Amino acid sequence: MRAAVLGSPVDHSLSPVLHGAAHRSMGLDGWTYGLHECAEDGLAPFLRGLGADWAGLSLTMPLKRRAMELADRVSPTARAVGGANTLVRSGDGSWDAHNTDVEGITTALTEAGIKAPSRCLVLGGGATAASALAALRELDVGGPVTLLARDVGRTGEVSEAARRLGLALEVAPLETLEERLDTDLVVSTLPSGAADRHREALAASRTDLFDVVYAPWPTEAARAVAGRGGRVVGGFPMLLHQAAAQVRLMTGRTDVPVEAMRAAGEAELERRGREPRN
Repeated sequence: MRAAVLGSPVDHSLSPVLHGAAHRSMGLDGWTYGLHECAEDGLAPFLRGLGADWAGLSLTMPLKRRAMELADRVSPTARAVGGANTLVRSGDGSWDAHNTDVEGITTALTEAGIKAPSRCLVLGGGATAASALAALRELDVGGPVTLLARDVGRTGEVSEAARRLGLALEVAPLETLEERLDTDLVVSTLPSGAADRHREALAASRTDLFDVVYAPWPTEAARAVAGRGGRVVGGFPMLLHQAAAQVRLMTGRTDVPVEAMRAAGEAELERRGREPRN
């Protein structure tokens, strides 16, 4: 059977490493997992060209909304969030769309002992922020959730996701972050380094931090929070657990070797960290 990750850009994706480790550990010798650069307008023709030997696809940006449009069925989680990162082939050749990012976030947080936070800040206004809101709902967030974005005028899709999730959401400018750190958890879905300028304020607060960045790691913000004893979760555990959920969906098996996947992913990140930078 075949599977692959699609997106643009996709060349540095860890998915082939994670899925490949799972397939080897599970004894799925006939399985292959590839990597394909694919823009949004290329997804439909790519799907049409796939044979019956394809089990599923992992999808990165910009394909998550388009995947929902092309799927025959969409899971409730993907529909609520507004995006799918997984397409799974059914026996009749149809496609099911899923969102495993939510499970990746919830598992990463609970693995670190972060459960049922009372007050949360989510930084960023993209697809990962919407998945973070769904994860917080799954964790039974006990109080208000505030979304902080650089451009509050571009948070409509995330606000709609919150409405579908039944989650009360306040939206405010990112520049007000340091005024709002009387909170239990900060979830940063910002690009690498974007939260680092707030590291001193984050370190001085009592908040835990989930930063979706996985390379380079740790970020300065993560290092600062950890340095004063706060709990910190990076993007790799999220990536690991969303991939494990994809393996389960694509193979139909529950014996997914998470620790083998973790070891392979960490080794690959270490290898990449040793590579000279241009």
